[in-house]
Amino acid sequence: MTTLLLARHGLTHLTGPVLAGWTPGVHLSDRGREQAGALASRLSALELDAIVSSPLERCQETAQAVAAGRETPVRTDERFGECRYGDWTGRPLGELAKDPLWPVVQNHPSAVTFPGGESLAAVQHRAVSAVREWNERLGPKAVYLVCSHGDVIKAIVADAMGLHLDQFQRIAADPASLTAIRYTPMRPFVLRLNDVGGDVAGLRPPEGTEDAGGGENPSGSDAAVGGGAGTT
Repeated sequence: MTTLLLARHGLTHLTGPVLAGWTPGVHLSDRGREQAGALASRLSALELDAIVSSPLERCQETAQAVAAGRETPVRTDERFGECRYGDWTGRPLGELAKDPLWPVVQNHPSAVTFPGGESLAAVQHRAVSAVREWNERLGPKAVYLVCSHGDVIKAIVADAMGLHLDQFQRIAADPASLTAIRYTPMRPFVLRLNDVGGDVAGLRPPEGTEDAGGGENPSGSDAAVGGGAGTT
């Protein structure tokens, strides 16, 4: 029964207002480093058989925070890297929400290939394939951490829950959140989802989510493409 811990990277200065994608040089903000440190503290009592990260800086820095003081090095797997958003990369989400592709991303993501980029179906395929390979490599008693990105984590969770990719926008993965999946011979079990610990203040909807017209959630019902900045 291999246990996979999925951690999303901490906040950056682009997280939320801009779709960072594979933009180089995007590092954790001060708040993101605090989040990574808090995640590391939460996991400090748990022995990890491996720590694996997306190659992007924000994930590497989050994973290194967890690895600090351990003998387990951070290993990099590009298959856990962010979706390649192509021409959408680096653009404000409020602007992208006016693009004709936006409602397809929201309602039929399995049909989406980002212009000049990658399909969401391909993202799910590479990430789930990587999980299965790491599960096999580490064995049934292993507990390991993968630090990745919002849409990648959502795609892995959708697969674990037996959901069609078109349902993955119903899943949330906040910055520095922890999701745990236990893989058994019969089926996966989602043990925790988008767990950020601490108080429950983040369960109250943020101010202004009922208003349309901009930001990472233009209609209040739209999913935050790329994962968003979370509620904490």
